[in-house]
Amino acid sequence: MLEIKVAAEIRADNNTRHQLAELRKARKIPAVVYGGKGEPMTVTVAEKELMEGLKKGGKNAIIYLKHSKGEDAVILQELQRNVVTGQPIHADFKRIDLKEKITVKVPLHTFGEAPGVKLQGGLLEHVLRQIEVRCVPTAIPQRIEVDVSAMNVNDAIHVRELKLPEGVEVLTKPDQVVIHVVIVKVEAEAVAAPAEGAAAAPGAEPEVIAKGKKDEEGEAAAGADKKAPAAGDKKAAAPAAKEGAKKEK
Repeated sequence: MLEIKVAAEIRADNNTRHQLAELRKARKIPAVVYGGKGEPMTVTVAEKELMEGLKKGGKNAIIYLKHSKGEDAVILQELQRNVVTGQPIHADFKRIDLKEKITVKVPLHTFGEAPGVKLQGGLLEHVLRQIEVRCVPTAIPQRIEVDVSAMNVNDAIHVRELKLPEGVEVLTKPDQVVIHVVIVKVEAEAVAAPAEGAAAAPGAEPEVIAKGKKDEEGEAAAGADKKAPAAGDKKAAAPAAKEGAKKEK
């Protein structure tokens, strides 16, 4: 575990919002130090110095805060950021005893190329990104390596299979899946079926229209047939009338 040193300035614990905004504008992070045998203390640290130290040592690095009252060994408990800009706006530091065990979360890092992904069309799915461990501060690993180079489709790596440094106790459940290779389900067929049905609907509409036209034409023809005999009856009636007239004469 890497150790970093950061200078801190003690500040008043009743700063106004305007004062805190001015500190952040000057790229200083308002922070609080608590825990251990000391009293809670409000400080500020230089943003650049802290962030560069964390980049090198990791989020669980042992930080030595040096201030006007002495020096505190701490770890970063929480770092708040502006949701829009991402700028650090507040930090919580917890005092630690280098000889006493503490509980922290350690990130997981995968390496290697899984055959299940490269050759079998699977997908490497991360279930856990970090695990909880307990150990003395000097034994905290910066990260835990997970080798995936032997993973085939449907293979999984569990917490109990992780290789940890000596003296590090895992608190996360041993049967918890860390990472596995799953089959990617293709839903193209399921999507294609409705698409074909949707395409058929517009094609069916002209049929209905054409059928309607045929029905209309049929009805018109039927109407004409019904009227035609009526006209014939009139013509047939005319000669009959003439014959009747001749008989009367």
